[in-house]
Amino acid sequence: MASAITTLAADTPTLSAANTGFMLICSALVMLMTPGLAFFYGGMVRVKSSLNMLMMSFISLGIVTILWVLYGFSLAFGTDSGSLIGWNSDYVGLSGIGITELWDGYTIPVYVFAVFQLMFAVITPALISGALADRVKFSAWILFTALWVTVVYFPVAHWVWGAGGWLFELGVIDFAGGTAVHINAGAAALGVILVIGKRVGFKKDPMRPHSLPLVMLGAGLLWFGWFGFNAGSWLGNDDGVGAVMFVNTQVATAAAMLAWLGYEKLRHGSFTTLGAASGAVAGLVAITPAGGSVSPLGAIAVGAIAGLLCAMAVGLKYRFGYDDSLDVVGVHLVGGVAGSLLVGFFATGGVQSDAAGLFYGGGLEQLGKQAIGVFSVLAYSLVASALLAFLLDRTMGMRVTEDDEVTGIDQTEHAETAYDFSGAGGGAAARSTTAPTLSATSKKVDA
Repeated sequence: MASAITTLAADTPTLSAANTGFMLICSALVMLMTPGLAFFYGGMVRVKSSLNMLMMSFISLGIVTILWVLYGFSLAFGTDSGSLIGWNSDYVGLSGIGITELWDGYTIPVYVFAVFQLMFAVITPALISGALADRVKFSAWILFTALWVTVVYFPVAHWVWGAGGWLFELGVIDFAGGTAVHINAGAAALGVILVIGKRVGFKKDPMRPHSLPLVMLGAGLLWFGWFGFNAGSWLGNDDGVGAVMFVNTQVATAAAMLAWLGYEKLRHGSFTTLGAASGAVAGLVAITPAGGSVSPLGAIAVGAIAGLLCAMAVGLKYRFGYDDSLDVVGVHLVGGVAGSLLVGFFATGGVQSDAAGLFYGGGLEQLGKQAIGVFSVLAYSLVASALLAFLLDRTMGMRVTEDDEVTGIDQTEHAETAYDFSGAGGGAAARSTTAPTLSATSKKVDA
């Protein structure tokens, strides 16, 4: 009896200061990704919409944080009900949680797990916003964000990551959010843009990025923050799995960027900064579900395949006529689908779990599970998001007026402009006022 009690005590997790500190840092890194996304998207739009794009990401930090504390954490990670949703009254308002209470089976406090998952919930609706640039009322976007995380994100997070969730129990591998974050957001973006329609001048007027340096800054912040997003999703750093995920994140991102640039050079004749930034994000998206189950060589394959597929996919909007302003569908949906399905081919069976893919002797079983996860989340998010957009469009209206869109959504929705050159000097008016002063000074010196 004594030995049994000793063994049981030894197996009981205790709070780890190292893992707790590591996870708090990872949470901060994931939080930084949302401002990074705001810069990435903000630079890609025309100057008259750049502030609105920044705000569509930034407002998520406010809305989703409050909803997560009130009921989101409970719905996503509370006690399972029917494999579809969770609930735990202790999680409502985070009011019934002890400060040293551990997340079940881990060495970090529940509070740390809750705040880490909060940052995932924050960035997911922000990802959708890139597809809707230039044309959505900010008030409608606020309400859509609140409804969407409640109806779509919280339940899907439970399916994929919650104990008892049906995709979790099925054995779908999603290390850090290929289905719950990227496919979810990409499918939602497609559903909304099919409802609200195209921008004024789509396929007619040039709609080039106004600040590629801002895009590159945003991409760099995303790349940096993604190490917390991915490596932190193992919820600790005791067995090396998080380290493998860190390495695979870097490797896949590099491979995807190179693949995108290679395709771009062959297809269009140039290596562009926008292509480098977009390729890097495509690699980050694709390795998110797969990085805990593949080797570094597998990560190169995942990144390269995703970079190529996403580079090809961004042009589909012109062929099929849907206006995905900043290629959320082409990068996040396609990249998320690619990374999730490639688990079924490249999983080694020796990292996060013993599930092996087709190329490692595992047959088609894991690929089938991945396909179920991919297409169930895609279908649910697409339909639910389109219905939410339709209801809002028929009640309060989702779009600004055509005149407001042409004038610029920054001025009409926010009463601001991104760049104020009124005090910069130069021009005819400036020359007319400064010239006499210079002349007088010159004469005084000559005298």
